[in-house]
Amino acid sequence: MAKQDTSTVTIRQTGSPIRRKSDQRATLMGLGLNRMGRESTLEDTPAVRGMIAKVAHMVEVVEK
Repeated sequence: MAKQDTSTVTIRQTGSPIRRKSDQRATLMGLGLNRMGRESTLEDTPAVRGMIAKVAHMVEVVEK
């Protein structure tokens, strides 16, 4: 079996989950974020992109 080249996306939390809806807080937790300034590197899949779009006002994609 050959290794597959998987692309990743790194995101940083820029906004606070305080006074946000519970589903947005849960989405941040699912992305591996829970404090402002934290970064998380995840596999670049349509599901992850959808989660990023849902909380786009609280995260930014980091270019490395």
